[in-house]
Amino acid sequence: MKHFAKLARSASSSLFFHRSLLRCLFMNSPKLTAQQSFKYDDLVITKSTEQRELPDASNLVFGKTFSDHMLQIEWTQSNGWGKPEITPLHDFQMHPGAKVLHYGQAVFEGMKAYRRSDSKIALFRPELNARRLLSSSERASLPSFDCEELLKCIKKLVSIDSKWVPGDDDCSLYIRPTMIGTEGALGVCAGQTALLFIITCPVGPYFKKGLTKAVTLLADPAYTRACPGGAGCYKFAANYAPTLYVQKLAQDQGLDQVLWLYGQNHQICEAGAMNVFFFLKKAVGKPELITPPLDGTILPGVTRQSILDLTREWGEFEVSERAITMSELIALNEEKRVLEMFVCGTAVILCPVKMIRYLDKDINLPTVDMKNPLHVRLLKALSDIQYGRVQSEWSVPVD
Repeated sequence: MKHFAKLARSASSSLFFHRSLLRCLFMNSPKLTAQQSFKYDDLVITKSTEQRELPDASNLVFGKTFSDHMLQIEWTQSNGWGKPEITPLHDFQMHPGAKVLHYGQAVFEGMKAYRRSDSKIALFRPELNARRLLSSSERASLPSFDCEELLKCIKKLVSIDSKWVPGDDDCSLYIRPTMIGTEGALGVCAGQTALLFIITCPVGPYFKKGLTKAVTLLADPAYTRACPGGAGCYKFAANYAPTLYVQKLAQDQGLDQVLWLYGQNHQICEAGAMNVFFFLKKAVGKPELITPPLDGTILPGVTRQSILDLTREWGEFEVSERAITMSELIALNEEKRVLEMFVCGTAVILCPVKMIRYLDKDINLPTVDMKNPLHVRLLKALSDIQYGRVQSEWSVPVD
């Protein structure tokens, strides 16, 4: 429990985190009734009879290959949750007036299963994903559920499709829990029916460059991903569609992703769908690791929190959750006080940043030139836990 105690202390300064995710993590929520949550004990399993060929792990493209089975659970306002079902992967038939199609009533999660060095399959801190999905669902007026029951269902789904969990390093089984409003009725209001479903994909590195290759970012203050009081801190499907245009603008310039800014002072927020970190040399004292605070514009990433927990446990430098602006970053870089910048998330895990294009100027960062860089050490620490080379309560066996 020491990691969770550190999580509580580190998050206490964030009003959003305290009110939503932290509430789910630590408070003893009342047991939900049969209508309020589905039950793992009611799970119905129909296995696929199709024998599909497993992909070559070295040729995996992120999100293009799906495993044999999926999980789905229907919900109605009148009857509550139905029985969880694991079925062969299949298409949906949906009314063209469904809420998700017109009003974007959809939330999702991203998590992974790893084949550990002891051959067991394990999830990485899955309780954080389950509780974040619950928080997002409540904000989107979608039904609540018991997180423990969800995790039992996820473990069973992964167990059934265990052959799809790659055995190669840098590969894993990506898990996508999703909940959508399905009622076929127009009108901006909460729907009367919903569907929770989970699909899985064997994946390799998110960026084609691989895990250790540095990326480049476009920071254009003309575009904003989220604002205080909005829904940027939740994993809404609707948060992502507006980012695709700006991502293409970055790619048209030969850059990899977008660095999102907010406000007149161009405060740094996220990079694409990833959290950002800066490792800085201070004028006096220990170096400082900085990540933007959970102020309502930042998604409370599981990898982000894991980096904060690890580095605070190491106690070798200051670790801060505070705002940083582009002008401050540029000044620190000119003073040669920026040591590293990196991005993190479930899909990418951790990736260094070597350049930011801002107001038509390229800001070159020394990330990849550092000796014994922090981002390499952190990537190793995380992957050692994920692949079972280091024992940790964060690695949760499926069986």
